[in-house]
Amino acid sequence: MTLFYLALAAGILLGVAGQMLLKSGAGGETLLQQFLAPQSVFGLALYFAAAVFYMLALRKIPVSVAFPSVSLSYVLVALLGFWLYGEALTPSKLVGIALVCIGVFLITRSA
Repeated sequence: MTLFYLALAAGILLGVAGQMLLKSGAGGETLLQQFLAPQSVFGLALYFAAAVFYMLALRKIPVSVAFPSVSLSYVLVALLGFWLYGEALTPSKLVGIALVCIGVFLITRSA
């Protein structure tokens, strides 16, 4: 069972990395340039890899646990956005992050 939780964690982390790469590839003047930027291409590839790991995790983890756990990616993306891109981390965002973490804890605790 640990293998499947590791696959879920890998899927979450790869999805976060893919999102950060899509953000860094977002500087193109046109949508086509943005889409073809190396960071965007690699980001999309990481999203695909994330989906593969998520599918593996779903073999043994209930979707009612796995899918809410993916919301931890929102937490990581918000923190990385603050750290890497200087995006605002307002008090309301911090409360939202705390609520997501509490929700995931409660869902996974009962699994």
